[in-house]
Amino acid sequence: MLDRADGRWRLDEEMIEALEIGSGILGTGGGGNPYIGKLRVRQALRDGHVMEIIPLESVPDEARIVAMGGIGAPLVSHERIKEGREGLRCVRALEERLGVKVDAIACEEIGGQNSMEPLIAAAVAGLPVVDCDGMGRAFPEMQMTTYAIYGHRSTPSVMCDPHGNVVIFDHAISELWHERMARACVVSQGGASTLASAPMSGEFIKRYAIPHSYSKAISLGNAVLDARREHRDPVEAICQAERGEVVFRGKIVDLKRQLAGGFVRGEAIIQGFDSYEGDQASIHIQNEFLIFSRNGQIEVIVPDLIVVLDADSGEAISTEMLRYGQRVAVLALPCHPLLRSPEALDVVGPKGFGFDDITFKPMNADDTGGSE
Repeated sequence: MLDRADGRWRLDEEMIEALEIGSGILGTGGGGNPYIGKLRVRQALRDGHVMEIIPLESVPDEARIVAMGGIGAPLVSHERIKEGREGLRCVRALEERLGVKVDAIACEEIGGQNSMEPLIAAAVAGLPVVDCDGMGRAFPEMQMTTYAIYGHRSTPSVMCDPHGNVVIFDHAISELWHERMARACVVSQGGASTLASAPMSGEFIKRYAIPHSYSKAISLGNAVLDARREHRDPVEAICQAERGEVVFRGKIVDLKRQLAGGFVRGEAIIQGFDSYEGDQASIHIQNEFLIFSRNGQIEVIVPDLIVVLDADSGEAISTEMLRYGQRVAVLALPCHPLLRSPEALDVVGPKGFGFDDITFKPMNADDTGGSE
């Protein structure tokens, strides 16, 4: 059992508004639509549920932490609202299968709606959520968490859909096989479900989680809200907060997007304006924005973050919300150092997405990576 005097803090509706904006930015186009997630979390708060965040540093070494998130195509999660207790069913099924009690919930990925899912499940279960996640952004596949990269075995895991189905993956011979089996299952469940992985120890998560994810997302959201109130450029406010840079401004002139194998795949073509007049950019999509190229030359590549924003409001635009004619700003933000190690780049670098002929070149290569 966790100590109540562990520095935990409670979320309120104002924080959720900021979290929606910040998680959308960190989602790099994926993770599910954060607006839908915000509505679900806000309703849970209004129903009387308490949402508590516990600092990563306060988690006891012996605590059992279950990581949770949505799995499937973001487009489906936008069109089909979840029933609301999928995460709770995942937690209870894991506890029954393993004969243990879960002490806290961790976020699989802070990006998009996946930042919200752990909050709802934990609140209904009466558990806190740890201020961390396994990506520091969003990635399209489950083996792409720092938890899995640095040695955690995700099975036994549980996947639940809105209809009440509960699927237990008892043992996978690798994290990649776990991803493949779960992806096949989620297609049969309609394209979007909730999945909880085998518990991690507090000692492990303190070493290998991306720290302060909820604090960071809320801070980013507040930076945007403050800039709007003060009539400053919210795009520049994001760059200042995360040591990022604007790499393009333009209008979407072509968009190719399809649902295949449980992923949204495609490409967005952007024609430049302002100082980028005459240039053309493209962004490769697999649930998230993976590669940004200008005039045929790659400039930003995963795991660094490629963020597409409304050029005026600074609102993040997810892959399923891209539309022809949108005026956008494209940002590049540095990823966390845990994603830049050789073992991480094998999984979340270009090679992990099938781009074997592309070498990752980090932005801000003279520093240590994204803020902690």
